Amino acid sequence: MKTNWDYTNLADAYLNRPDYSEDAIDKMVSLAGLKAGDAVCDVGAGVAHLTLMLLDRRYRVNAVEPNDAMRANGIKRTEGREDIEWFEGTGENTGQADAAFEMVTFGSSFNVTDRQVTLKETKRILKPGGWFACMWNHRDLNDAIQARIEAIIKDRVEGYGYGTRREDQTEEINKSGLFGDVAKIEGTVTHSQSIEDCTDAWRSHATLERQAGGKFGSVVDSIDDYLNSLGTAEIQIPYTTRIWVAQLK
Repeated sequence: MKTNWDYTNLADAYLNRPDYSEDAIDKMVSLAGLKAGDAVCDVGAGVAHLTLMLLDRRYRVNAVEPNDAMRANGIKRTEGREDIEWFEGTGENTGQADAAFEMVTFGSSFNVTDRQVTLKETKRILKPGGWFACMWNHRDLNDAIQARIEAIIKDRVEGYGYGTRREDQTEEINKSGLFGDVAKIEGTVTHSQSIEDCTDAWRSHATLERQAGGKFGSVVDSIDDYLNSLGTAEIQIPYTTRIWVAQLK
């Protein structure tokens, strides 16, 4: 299934992305009142970062992912796990049954959909009183290493920006008129990563790839040169997990 964002060439690099904050995920499912055995649809499940965290909390998960390569990696990572099924689909057209889930989640995927159409689709597949959640991991740009990486990117990609993935999602959710009060949850996570894996993770950065165009490879090479100049085999990358959660009216 094709979308405007093709992650095929990024699928393996996505394996080196960080997980979300355990504390933030715990707060999210607590707010929604989820219990073991509840059904969750994880949309844009990718290589299963969020999917695995949901399985660890003993929910039944339908993972929806449009990209074949990403989905293949996700299936491999969840092999042998119970209560997981994988499907081809998008946020706008999940292919899931009506009123089937206690929660629908979007881990770093809501921003690549038509958000209003996706919220309507979410309403369709949620049970009455079910919950919507979207989330991203945002690098701490005040960290010295991350600040230098930002400078490298912006020096080479004119007008570089993060689009909707760093925006507050409250207004967009409210605009749908489908959900109640929006809660924002945050939690921090530090991701230890080798220099090689960090560079590979940058090769999975679809926002940078889209904006850099033909410069993408050289920008990542410049980041790699900088990271190798640090003279260390591993770096600590601070992230903030930001989640927006709302209950169906």
